[in-house]
Amino acid sequence: MPYSVRTCRFCGDFLTRALFTETNLFRGLMRLTYDRVDWLAPGIGQSQLGTKGRTMSASRSLLKKISFVTASLAMLLVSFAPSLATNAAAEWSAPRTVYFEETGQSLDQVFLDYWRANGGQTNLGLPITPEITMDNGHIVQYLQYARFEYWPEGDANGNKFVLGKIGEELRPSMLQRSMIASTQVPEGFTSVTTQMKAWLPVSADSDTAKDPNVTFVSETGHTIFGGFRDFWWATGDVNYLGNPITQEYSVGGITYQTFEYGQLRWTATDGVQMVPVGQTLATKYNLSTAASAQGDIPTYDESLFVKPGPSYGNYDPSGDAIWVDINLSWQYMTVYQGDTIIYELYISSGRAGFDTPTGTFYVLTMLPSDDMEGVIGGEYYNVPSVPDVMYFTNEGRAIHGTYWHNNFGTPMSHGCINMPEGAAAWLYSIAYIGMPVVIHY
Repeated sequence: MPYSVRTCRFCGDFLTRALFTETNLFRGLMRLTYDRVDWLAPGIGQSQLGTKGRTMSASRSLLKKISFVTASLAMLLVSFAPSLATNAAAEWSAPRTVYFEETGQSLDQVFLDYWRANGGQTNLGLPITPEITMDNGHIVQYLQYARFEYWPEGDANGNKFVLGKIGEELRPSMLQRSMIASTQVPEGFTSVTTQMKAWLPVSADSDTAKDPNVTFVSETGHTIFGGFRDFWWATGDVNYLGNPITQEYSVGGITYQTFEYGQLRWTATDGVQMVPVGQTLATKYNLSTAASAQGDIPTYDESLFVKPGPSYGNYDPSGDAIWVDINLSWQYMTVYQGDTIIYELYISSGRAGFDTPTGTFYVLTMLPSDDMEGVIGGEYYNVPSVPDVMYFTNEGRAIHGTYWHNNFGTPMSHGCINMPEGAAAWLYSIAYIGMPVVIHY
């Protein structure tokens, strides 16, 4: 074929590269001339090409038509490239719904996004009900430790995702305030009364609030200390559990404290643990927790959300030596093992005024990370923790990973060769002191 459409395996772009040498181009056009001479110059045969006058006229006609054919081929290649690139970019996407075999339920869309971004199973538990549409149009779903809510109209801050304040729904059935305060508690009401007293706020001026060993939360009028406070702080305090809405209280040898978004329990054996409040409320409201059919929903695994990495070529540790060819005109690197191409990708070389030198160089120093600072051409630069650095000159020129831009294929540097981080790490892993680096236009 006179051309090849190649895939850059790192960035997914399609590179249209002419494979013609001058000789191949001449041979190809000559072949086209002899094979299609009747179409290119009607009435002119090979014998007629030998006559001087007609040859000149035929040659002009041939050149015009050859130019037309070449231009058409180029336009055809360009028209193919965008659609090929689009198809490549669309090959992978993370799932928007996943299924949990442990509970037979699924999470999707914003509920899934929040769950993954905020500790997943450890902090929020697994879903235990399907999504439920409420009379007010809100959509809710119960998890072991939480309730997710979707408000189509948005809350006061415009947020459509809302974490349900389920702690308040744990409040025991109301008793007369006089009964709560009384020391004469009817038999059977002891635990309820203990809980109800715990819900009463304490005064900021009370000895309880002023105790130097506790933290008083003025927003709700409750204190928190000890293991519960340590857990509250460690998990982001108000950003995870919200503020405490009860004091500590004990029932059946277990100590509890309830917060806006959940509840903690403590025992001498197990320490501090989350209470599965979502399950408690699902039972309280008689909600179905029966498993749903999975259908074609993928089973949750965090690897589903990791975009497949690039394939960095078939490097053979027992094979020939590695060397690198860099074409500054194309902003393109080709990695060879001996005479075999094992990887190709776009790079970024020095921009105007900071041109990357050409010639054959050799890797002099390799550093897994380096702070690059200096002045080149009157311009100061300071880039910390540059990864996978392979210096090939004594003037600071290097091949290295690049975390500060993604504009590969365009000159961007002060003379170094910028590579995508993943590709640079791979090259660094197989490079060696003395590795040839050939740079040219």
